[in-house]
Amino acid sequence: MRQSRLVLYAVALIGLLAGPDPLRAEAAAQTSPLGVSIDDFSYVDTSGEVVDQTAAHQKRLDAFMAALRADVAAEPRYRLVPSAAPAGEARIKVVGGVQKMSTLIQWAKVAVIDVGASRVLYEKLYTFRGDNDEAWDHARIFVSREVRAALAAALPPAQVTAAAPIGLAVFEFELEDNSAAPASGLAGSDAAYLADVTRGVRDRLAQSGRYRLVDITGATAQPVKARALRDCNGCEAAIAKELGADRSLIGVIRRVSRTEYTVGFQVRDARSGEVVSRGDSGLRMGADYSWTRGAVHLVGDRLLEGGAQR
Repeated sequence: MRQSRLVLYAVALIGLLAGPDPLRAEAAAQTSPLGVSIDDFSYVDTSGEVVDQTAAHQKRLDAFMAALRADVAAEPRYRLVPSAAPAGEARIKVVGGVQKMSTLIQWAKVAVIDVGASRVLYEKLYTFRGDNDEAWDHARIFVSREVRAALAAALPPAQVTAAAPIGLAVFEFELEDNSAAPASGLAGSDAAYLADVTRGVRDRLAQSGRYRLVDITGATAQPVKARALRDCNGCEAAIAKELGADRSLIGVIRRVSRTEYTVGFQVRDARSGEVVSRGDSGLRMGADYSWTRGAVHLVGDRLLEGGAQR
């Protein structure tokens, strides 16, 4: 059976990067974070489209790589190592590439290589639909979840349960009312439903064990008070950082009519301000009382379960 180019590359990397003293490296790994290097993925467009999208593809690929590295770096069990670091600095190497097959279909091939053990831990071909920011985000969420699962399998037993939860500032959900209702400010009933949405999402995230909810009552910035974080160009990241959080989450309920709505959320890294996750439910049917169910389902599917399009 023919081996893929990615596997052949992985085998070559093992020979080049394996240190001269694997026993010493293994002993050090028992007490220190696992060194992980993530190479920039390659990109090939064989779709035959007339319009040159090289710049757009590079921008999306750069954002994909930055978010993937941020996902790994956010876990204390791992230490992100630059690709150009000397041999032996990273025990694990992540490599991959993306190929655009047609207007709507892209492939992503990813491999996780345990250099210390001289073996390929994980290799998979993903198929995802679309070539826009949301499609790339969905793909990254799914790839990130499985890459991190492969990394966890390489951890020494003593470190498997050593990961600290990510500090997350979940701001109050906001309402964007596009219905025919008169603009008279936030109604009391709407405020109550939004509070229920925020409470439901926070409970779901806290129960996952992956996140430590950071108290936001100390946030006094005007966009927080006005519930206008969705329009502040990412200012929520800096506010979350001041609160001591690792990441921020803002959410929006967009009311289309009294029985139709959409839910959206966005998570940013508090240090860099980079978007590390986002989700949009698309049009949903249901009155105001169904907002919470829709928001909790979306966050669980896109953020906790990594439900990317395949």
